[in-house]
Amino acid sequence: MNRRELMLLLGGVVTASRALRAQQKAMPVIGYLNPGSPADVAPFTAAFRQGLGGAGYVEGQNLTIEYRWAEGDFDRLPALAADLVGRGVDVIVTSGGNSSALAAKNATSSIPIVFVAGADPVEEGLVASLARPGGNLTGVTVFAFELWGKRVELISELAPEARTMAKLGNPKWPGTERDIAAVQEAARAKGLHLRILKASTESDIDAAFASLVDLKVGGLLVGDPTYFGRREQIVALAARYAVPTIYDFRTYVAAGGLISYGTSQTDTYRNVGTYVGKILKGARPADLPVQQPATFELVVNLKTAKALGLTVPPLILARADEVIE
Repeated sequence: MNRRELMLLLGGVVTASRALRAQQKAMPVIGYLNPGSPADVAPFTAAFRQGLGGAGYVEGQNLTIEYRWAEGDFDRLPALAADLVGRGVDVIVTSGGNSSALAAKNATSSIPIVFVAGADPVEEGLVASLARPGGNLTGVTVFAFELWGKRVELISELAPEARTMAKLGNPKWPGTERDIAAVQEAARAKGLHLRILKASTESDIDAAFASLVDLKVGGLLVGDPTYFGRREQIVALAARYAVPTIYDFRTYVAAGGLISYGTSQTDTYRNVGTYVGKILKGARPADLPVQQPATFELVVNLKTAKALGLTVPPLILARADEVIE
């Protein structure tokens, strides 16, 4: 090989290297912020990727996702959000409650943010309105607090003799007190006595369930984004102590829980992925209305009901979106 051929070869390598660097730089980067751990929301993260895929984006091919997990420590969220902003991500996705969205909002007013909101995002100050969000945020709201009344009604229908119910909540989750207030209001309306059980760790949860017998609890309500990673433990304890339990999402019932009522988390996170795809293609968050659930899914596990000695009322079966046998 002569000198001219060598120079041409080297020049080609340099050009290819520059092109590769340019391509890598052009690849969008999504920041994903969650207060839990990867295992907590694995099914939902997968649904988010499905939404991205439908929009033409595949992680590792034409998209990079930077994940940030607070591992149950909500105080870490502001620093994690600031880290994503410092890395110059193209869009930030927040999930696991409004705390993540608020942390991201406080960290940037320019990077688009797509959230999954439990509480009313207008009331929480995330957006100006659902139809016209304004600013750099939009997303999906699941109306977490508004659904507790229906859950109290359903568990009462399944356990009509129960006069004392209990609500399990994590005191470390900022939404717990609002959850409790919503359940208390619904319980009062039905003339039920409500016990509040607060638990954050594995041993706390064990102790909370152990207290159910002495408290004469006839029905339990569980719904908290920080409990996703402990669903197997919670479902097993509900079976051990034979307490009829209603959950916020289908995930628990699929794991052996009795009944759930809430929005479809798969649909929710898929829609978030779709919105991110639209933003990467040029849409502005301010022009994308906050999505609201059109339907709520009721899921019943008949095998679990039989093990508890319960007869599921025909009306509940008729209304159920899914019956697991």
